[in-house]
Amino acid sequence: MNDSIMKGVGFGITSGTITTLGLMIGLYASTNSRLVVLGGILTIAIADAFSDALGIHISEESVNENSKHVWASTFSTFFVKFFTAMLFLIPVFFLELKMAIVAGIILGFILLGVFSYFIAKGNKENPVKVVSEHYLIAVAVIVLTYFLGEFVGTFFV
Repeated sequence: MNDSIMKGVGFGITSGTITTLGLMIGLYASTNSRLVVLGGILTIAIADAFSDALGIHISEESVNENSKHVWASTFSTFFVKFFTAMLFLIPVFFLELKMAIVAGIILGFILLGVFSYFIAKGNKENPVKVVSEHYLIAVAVIVLTYFLGEFVGTFFV
């Protein structure tokens, strides 16, 4: 896989996982509504996938990448981010909402862990260190968005 596509895949998996988990957990904590969580995931899958793809596109253009590499990064970011976010719909459709949130967290940790492991191996780094670092960031997002959702639910809903 060429570097441009790999950049999009890495960005798409990571952003798709962290952003979707944060949104799901925040919306769950503030509304406890399956409909709101579903709507949030669909919105993230579309709007944030386009936003991130454009961000990668402009970033790649700013370092004078050739057009083929720019578009490879752009499209791979969009499609991987979109499909990663859409994966989180599955537990929300088929499980009770609280269990869907737990399943989403497990799914997110699997996606991050597997991809982080392959990154570490490819860079000849310690996989435990790399995976742990990425998990720590995911836990921070989960905790912060949960309490932010609780705050919003308490004071604004």
